Amino acid sequence: MKKIILITGGQRSGKSQYAEHLALSLSPHPVYMATAHVWDDEFRQRVLKHQERRGPEWENIEEEKTLSNHDLTGRVIVIDCITLWCTNFFFELQDVDKALFALKAEFDRFTAQDATFIFVTNEIGSGGISDNAVQRQFTDLQGWMNQYVASRADEVTLMVCGIPLSVQPQSPPMTH
Repeated sequence: MKKIILITGGQRSGKSQYAEHLALSLSPHPVYMATAHVWDDEFRQRVLKHQERRGPEWENIEEEKTLSNHDLTGRVIVIDCITLWCTNFFFELQDVDKALFALKAEFDRFTAQDATFIFVTNEIGSGGISDNAVQRQFTDLQGWMNQYVASRADEVTLMVCGIPLSVQPQSPPMTH
C-alpha cells in the first residue's frame, strides 16, 4: 500500500536518524536513497558518517535527481533529502519556477509506485531572511517543495531537539 511520510526539522534535529529507525520498524531491508551531490571534503565526511550509521540490512542508492529511474515497488524507502534534491535542480536550471516544475513532476512520477516513501527535508525558512538573493530564491523553492510534498503526505513529523512531533494540517496547505 502506497504511503508518503514527510519528516522535517532544522539542522541536527534528528530527522535522518528518526527516518532510519522508522524505516527499520517497517521493513527488515529498507532502501536509503541519497540525493546529495558531494561538493567538498567536509560534506564527504558527513556522508560517510551517515553511511557508517546504517548496517548491511540497507540497500543504498545514490541518485541526485531522477528518483523515478528506480523501481522500488513494495519497498520502504528513505529519501534523504529534499533539500539536497532541490539544490541539484536549482543549480542546473538556474530558475526557481523551472526547478519547482521539474521537482514536482519527478516527485509525482516517483511516488506513483506502490511503496512507502519516507522523505526527509529541512525547514530552512524558519530563520531570518538572507541578504543574498540566490539564497532567498532557494529558500522559496525549498519552502514551496516542502508544501507540495506535505500536501500529498499521509503523515508529517516535525523534529525538534530529537523529539518527533506529529503535525496535523488544520486547513489545506497552500502550494506555489
